[in-house]
Amino acid sequence: MSDPALPRPTSSKQLEEALDAAASNLDVGTDLSFRETCRVIGRALTYIRFFPYRFTAKFLLFGISLATPLILPWPIKIVIDNVILNNVVDPSAFPSYFAPFVNFLVGKTSFEMMLWVLLLGVVMMITIGGFGSTGGANDQVDATMAQGHDKATQTENDANSAFSKFAGVLGFVEFRLQLGLSQAVNHLLRSQLFERIQSLQMPLLSDTRIGDSLYRVMYDTAAVTNVFFQTVQSPIGAVLTGGLVLTVMAFNYGEAPEIIWLGVCILPIQLIAMLPFPRLMRRRSQASRAAGSVTTGNIEEGISNVLAVQSLGGNKRERERFSVHSNESFKRYRAELLVRLLYGAANGGARGLMGFIAFYFISSRVIEGVLTPGDYGVLFYYYAWLSGAVTALPYLWIRIQADVPGIRRVFFLMDLPSEADRSGEELKSINNAITLHRVSLTFSDGRQALDDVSLEFKKGEITALVGPTGSGKTSLAYLIPEFYAPTRGSIEVDGVDTQNIALSSIRSHVSYVFQETQLFSDSILDNIRYGNPTASREEVERAAQTAGAHGFISDLPDGYETLLGTVTSKISVGQKQRIAIARGLLKPASVLILDEPTSALDPETESYLVQALHEAAKDKLVVIIAHRLSTIVNAGKIVFLEAGRVVEQGTHEQLMTVESGHYRAFVELQSSSRTGLS
Repeated sequence: MSDPALPRPTSSKQLEEALDAAASNLDVGTDLSFRETCRVIGRALTYIRFFPYRFTAKFLLFGISLATPLILPWPIKIVIDNVILNNVVDPSAFPSYFAPFVNFLVGKTSFEMMLWVLLLGVVMMITIGGFGSTGGANDQVDATMAQGHDKATQTENDANSAFSKFAGVLGFVEFRLQLGLSQAVNHLLRSQLFERIQSLQMPLLSDTRIGDSLYRVMYDTAAVTNVFFQTVQSPIGAVLTGGLVLTVMAFNYGEAPEIIWLGVCILPIQLIAMLPFPRLMRRRSQASRAAGSVTTGNIEEGISNVLAVQSLGGNKRERERFSVHSNESFKRYRAELLVRLLYGAANGGARGLMGFIAFYFISSRVIEGVLTPGDYGVLFYYYAWLSGAVTALPYLWIRIQADVPGIRRVFFLMDLPSEADRSGEELKSINNAITLHRVSLTFSDGRQALDDVSLEFKKGEITALVGPTGSGKTSLAYLIPEFYAPTRGSIEVDGVDTQNIALSSIRSHVSYVFQETQLFSDSILDNIRYGNPTASREEVERAAQTAGAHGFISDLPDGYETLLGTVTSKISVGQKQRIAIARGLLKPASVLILDEPTSALDPETESYLVQALHEAAKDKLVVIIAHRLSTIVNAGKIVFLEAGRVVEQGTHEQLMTVESGHYRAFVELQSSSRTGLS
């Protein structure tokens, strides 16, 4: 995998080395090239297709906002030249699109002109919320909330980002539109990534840290907001604004061409100031995200193992470990922030230099009489707006460098092989048997779990998988619903190779009760019918009675409506296991697999469950993984595994007749253990 989970460090030095390794490993080496960066951006932009109307409306409003500098500075010129200095109104000194208003002012007194200018300002305040602003690309209304200085705590702002260059009525409309659009884009990407993680192949899931996946779903996805909006709006906005402003300046102030050329030089100067920073920003952002995911993983792991931590006195050690990870996360963000500050200083220096030169030339032309004092205000307004708009282009590229690593981390998980990618024939039912032909299974780290296994599981028969710990029993059972795919060999369902059957179809016919009980933060009723949502209350209670769970559930204050999320720690391991067994029994499936179903059951409940399984086996294919002799002794077929190979199979009576047999030794060992205990 090109984005591996970080190894657990044992010192701050090893932690730093691990984070550096993660930061330099984004795509067979994290340092994305220009082409790869553009590819990630292009893929993010494809999400526009899911919201064509809302994005078009937002884009149109944004386009209208770009036209505001065509109007805003000219009332300033009227106030200075015609109201304050009391010069005669000259319509030819104004752009043609503003001439009707100027012609209307011809012949009016200074007081009347001021009143009409104020009235124009009121109308503009109500509609666009601005009059006589200093301009600039960053003049906008933003939705911002309190945030901290690391990736995780800033993503709520990114996921709920909204802005408008307008205020007033149009600003409210645009702001509300983008807020909903930002949330919709982030919701879609989060949902897609969550769904993808849920459908990852089991080997990939087992190699993925939960905390890292959580970080990607909640925090990395928010990076799409800036790319989604800014990569479309900023370049177009900069080009249109710059073109409009330069055109208006050239048309009205052609007698001072050096000012026009100065405006043209803004972009090259800004690009030169930006050049040292994109790669630094990209690497620091990736390192910050890697450190954040390690911290999230540490939280998840610490909470999941809180009982072990408390019982083994590891509170101090876990607190210190978390402190190291958390401090490293903030440290990595400070490194990213330093790059931002350095770029800001370079950008500000370049803008300041150009502003000083502009001030010199404009002032000189006013002193020489080429320009009027009113032109001074107009040109400085236009220059400030032009400088802000053009600066948005290099700033956008720097900003994207901080976002692309997050989007890349999202797309990395989404591109991993998924079980949902496999289609094929739909099974109506499993009527006869599931057959394994010379199947072997080797894990990605080289360990061989199964070796040359040939076996048949028949419907109407209970098959018990027996053997020492690590012999491959669970791995073999995982092959039936294809949680694992065999490395070699083939598996057939009623004579059809499973590779030709839709994976979802196979899973729909298998009910699997895992050794590690997995319950949801929901009511007991909904937990039991999770695999059969339409089951009636009577069917749920019948399954619970079979699993020996009905009695203790009924004794709970809320019975079947008890929320496990609030009392799960107060329910015993055996009670949780009974609920899981009831859930497995209730699912209408042709295959029932139980991994150590009686490990936490008392003898009476175990006996009742075994009888129920024999009843269920009349029309199901039942597989039991167990160590207890009382659970497996009456199975139709017992398969004994050792070191990933089937060494013996048969009924209990048949296997007990094998001198020096593995199963016989297993039974005798259990018998002697019970005798010794008694």
